[in-house]
Amino acid sequence: MKRILGSAALAAGALALPALASAKAPIEGHWANPKHSVIVHIAPCGNAYCGTVTWASAKAKQKTGDELVGMQLMSGFRPAGPNSYKGRVFEPRHDLRASGTITLTSPNSLSVRGCAVIGLLCKEQRWTRVS
Repeated sequence: MKRILGSAALAAGALALPALASAKAPIEGHWANPKHSVIVHIAPCGNAYCGTVTWASAKAKQKTGDELVGMQLMSGFRPAGPNSYKGRVFEPRHDLRASGTITLTSPNSLSVRGCAVIGLLCKEQRWTRVS
């Protein structure tokens, strides 16, 4: 009897795992930079979250090259506190990689901050959710 109950509990636990794993993080979705010249899709990648460019204006492509669409600008973002994630950001115009923080400031607004040179040079932008 213990073996049957133990198996049932194990099966119930296994069924609950996909539900937890499929819970969508609040940062997932499509986000536009302040100038609305780039749209990034933030989604799971491995055990973290990444942001990949899905659309760029002609002006943004001119500054960084046509390969901007499909480029990963955010990588390795993991939860670091309430509505906050830490990872790496890439600024293609200057070919600069830096530590980054994404903070959900409202359901439709993100604060994206990147800091380079041991945290001395930082830039922060407010991104908005797009449908």
